[in-house]
Amino acid sequence: MHNDLLGKDLRYGLIGSGSWATALVKVLSDTGNRVNWYIRNSDNIDFIKEFGRNRFYLRSAALKTGMLEMSDDINEVVYNSDAVIFCIPSAYFLAQIKPLDNDLLKDKLLISATKGFVSNDHLTVAEYFHRVLGIPFSRIVVLSGPTHAEEVAMEKLSYLTFASKHIEVSSKVSEAFSSHYVKVVCSTDIYGVEYSAAMKNVYAVAVGLCHSLGYGDNFISVLVTGAYNEMVRFLNSTHPDSSRIPSRSAYLGDLLVTCYSQFSRNRTFGGMIGKGYSVVSAHTEMNMVAEGYYATRCMYEIANRLNVELPIVNAMYQILYEEKSPHYVVNHLASILK
Repeated sequence: MHNDLLGKDLRYGLIGSGSWATALVKVLSDTGNRVNWYIRNSDNIDFIKEFGRNRFYLRSAALKTGMLEMSDDINEVVYNSDAVIFCIPSAYFLAQIKPLDNDLLKDKLLISATKGFVSNDHLTVAEYFHRVLGIPFSRIVVLSGPTHAEEVAMEKLSYLTFASKHIEVSSKVSEAFSSHYVKVVCSTDIYGVEYSAAMKNVYAVAVGLCHSLGYGDNFISVLVTGAYNEMVRFLNSTHPDSSRIPSRSAYLGDLLVTCYSQFSRNRTFGGMIGKGYSVVSAHTEMNMVAEGYYATRCMYEIANRLNVELPIVNAMYQILYEEKSPHYVVNHLASILK
């Protein structure tokens, strides 16, 4: 990252207008940052200007419209920003950035708040920026939790993790988000933070599903323990990092909040599958994207390619993609968990 960016007040741009994007806009504007905000729906832009609320997501969040420059032109937003936050569901990521002129990303700081995988090669967003767009890691940051957008909107104390291969970069970005209700943590484990953020969604789907099948807290505690061990084993076997402390909030904390919270859309999705909903009907009724559904297939194929055993991921793949009986699959999974 160039010193001229490190030494100046960054102009932030945000791509996306869902719940998490709205929460991040609130945090940035609350800390005194003007935000260039890309919103595809021009009617929603008019609504926000009039009422100070996102019409479709997180309507409880009061937005400081005087701090916002909203546009339905993604290139305009990127052009006018030094640091661009991408906050788009992974399943729609490539389609939504398709109109973007990639030349505009030159010399920009790119921040991924997308939790999941993009492209047929199952790349994380940071991997996509680096491998496909050729962005050096010195200009890539991963933004993670443990946080739920709903609690951020209510200004309940929350923690954000910023990961970059260069600690001075993550430290610079984190400054803009630090407030009385947001604490920030910096990390250099960009791989571990990004992969754990994707994997915990798979495990939250499993927890929701098992709860709907009638399993209680005793079993679910063992399931979440198994999920944590499985996640750590995958990270350490595929990308060892001496700086990684898996018991910290970006790993264990994010796993716990996603598995147990009432706000967890992935747990809700899993609960609906356990009740007999189809994948399509569950997504339709939720009107939100459960990243864990897509991450299940990606992690299943990544693990097979890298020859790493992930029993819980395998079980969820069998249920969600092979349409095997949830009762049968979970019963077998219970026999191997300890």
